[in-house]
Amino acid sequence: MRFLIAAALLAFAAPASAVTITGLVNTGAGFALGTNGVDSSWQLFGGPAFVSGTNGVFPVATNWLADTATSRWITPTSNAGDSLSPVADDNYAYTLNFSLAGLIPGTASFTGRFAADNRVTSILLNGNLLAASGGGFTSWTAFGASSGFASGTNTLTFNVTNVGQVSGNPSGLRVEFLTSDASVVPEPASWAMLIAGFGLVGAAARRRRMVPTA
Repeated sequence: MRFLIAAALLAFAAPASAVTITGLVNTGAGFALGTNGVDSSWQLFGGPAFVSGTNGVFPVATNWLADTATSRWITPTSNAGDSLSPVADDNYAYTLNFSLAGLIPGTASFTGRFAADNRVTSILLNGNLLAASGGGFTSWTAFGASSGFASGTNTLTFNVTNVGQVSGNPSGLRVEFLTSDASVVPEPASWAMLIAGFGLVGAAARRRRMVPTA
C-alpha cells in the first residue's frame, strides 16, 4: 500500500511532459524559394492565401523582407506585386487554425514575429486581443501568447491594413513562430494510480481515526 501511495503522490508532483505545438505553421512553410501556390495552412477571409513572390521581383526583397527557407510572404492574390487598394484602405484577415488535442490548454504558450504591408492592426487568439500590433514590411515585430488557448481547435487571426494609394500598392503578411510548448494530458494509467493512491490515503486516515486510544 505504501508503494501505491508513494507512486500516486509522485505522479501528482511530477510535471506533465511538454511538447512543441505542431500546428503553429509559418506562412509559406514548405514552399521552396521561387515556387508559388496556395498556402495550405493559412487562409484569407476563409479562402486561399497565396505564396506568390520571388526574391528580387517587386516587392519581395526589393521593398519587403526577403523570403527564406523558414517562411515566405503570403498575399491576397496570386501575384505578390499586384497593386491593391487604389482608393481607400483595405483590410485583410489572415487566419491559422491549430489543434491542442491531447494537450493542456492552460499550459500552452508561443512566441513569434511578423512583418506586414502596410501594418497589422490587431492579432486575435480565439477572439482575444494579443498585445502586439503595428509593424511594417522592412523589419520584424515580436508577438506571443501565454493564455487564451482552448482545448481542441484554436484560431489565430492577423488583421492587416493596406493603406490606399493609386499604384504600386501590394499587401502581404509574413509570420514566423520562434518557440511554442504545451503540457501533454496525463495517460489514463497515471490518473488511475493517482486516484487509487488518494483512496488508500483516505482509507488509512479513517482507520487511524477508528483505532481506540488508551
